[in-house]
Amino acid sequence: MSYADLRELQSALNTASDIAFALDAAPAAHEADQLADALRRALAAANALGAGATATGCAEHPKGAVDPLYGDTEDPLPPGWGRCLLCNDRRRRAGAQRRGWR
Repeated sequence: MSYADLRELQSALNTASDIAFALDAAPAAHEADQLADALRRALAAANALGAGATATGCAEHPKGAVDPLYGDTEDPLPPGWGRCLLCNDRRRRAGAQRRGWR
């Protein structure tokens, strides 16, 4: 989720709210269309916010694989490691190089 996505959602909701409160008892067809367009824009912006939440939780690899050891109680990951298999693999390789294994 980015700040721009959040601002787009807020803008679309404010526009829809302004249109809705300005409606008369019997709104014209173009007014109803304007409201529907603003609500569609708000829905698209809300869906874009949810797209940031990925299985890995990783900003660098949002569509990457989840580490199979994540949440394993018998062989837990070190503290601070996340769910991203690619990042955890990089950490494993760096640790092996520091220990002299290649």
